[in-house]
Amino acid sequence: MARDYVRLNKMVFRGYHGVWDEEREVGQRFEVDVEFGMDVAVAAKSDNIRDTIDLYGVYQIVENLVTKKSFKLVETLAEKIAATLLRKFPAHELRVKVRKPNSPVPGICDGIEVEILRQKK
Repeated sequence: MARDYVRLNKMVFRGYHGVWDEEREVGQRFEVDVEFGMDVAVAAKSDNIRDTIDLYGVYQIVENLVTKKSFKLVETLAEKIAATLLRKFPAHELRVKVRKPNSPVPGICDGIEVEILRQKK
């Protein structure tokens, strides 16, 4: 099987996720990357969007999960994104990265990031 990838990088949303009540009330910036592992040869030959990943549809799903739902853990958000996208699109694996640039971690850091890799069963 070909090791091809279709990616949508650095989608930015305002979400209401976090362990602290204030995070879920006030909200903050979240960044999401998705990477689909799939064989793109059919799509390349047909030049038809039905044979690949509809990135507009991916964006809409991720936007809905980040902006309309609320989870305490970034890990939970990443899992929900991965499960939904794997059900909806023709990929054999999916990598999801969720970044929370302004995480309430004491000290200096660029925030937190969770990265998960999931495969269709």
